[in-house]
Amino acid sequence: MTTLRTARLTLRPWRDDDVAAWAAMSQDPRVAEFFPPRSPEQHVRDAALLRARLEANGYGWWVLEANHVAPFAGIIALQMVPDDLVFAPAMEVGWRLRSEYWGRGYATEGARAALRYGFDVLRQPEIVAMTAAVNLRSQRVMERLGMQRDAAADFDHPRVAEGDRLRPHVLYRLRADAFANGSP
Repeated sequence: MTTLRTARLTLRPWRDDDVAAWAAMSQDPRVAEFFPPRSPEQHVRDAALLRARLEANGYGWWVLEANHVAPFAGIIALQMVPDDLVFAPAMEVGWRLRSEYWGRGYATEGARAALRYGFDVLRQPEIVAMTAAVNLRSQRVMERLGMQRDAAADFDHPRVAEGDRLRPHVLYRLRADAFANGSP
């Protein structure tokens, strides 16, 4: 199975003890602020599915380990977007970190490693990122990665209820040639 490494981070396959850490992180109100609510049981089921997909595909939702700091600092994702999104097919990069590890550059560093894998190994011509329009922190990470907002492609997420503040989403894009030519 694929493991990615940076100077400070390891993106690795799931271990059994990661499931409880994932569920606890996902229940943190600061982390969950921009995601639809889910029960602890749903998070445990999600972890099993994410783990199986990573094992089957060699990429997916890696556990983000901060070397010598935290065995579970969050996740970094590289996946195909669901077919019900208007810009599908596309590959997406994403992240979700425990709140105590925000502000350390881990999301940017880990996502950059996933982008490199997506472009260099999976040969994707473009990778996207999306988030709720109100999630300005994630948008700043996308910008630090060199991604460009495609305002014309912003959309209402089909799996978020009408009227919910999380329904409006923004879309960012990064082409392989822009990443290779000096994305930050």
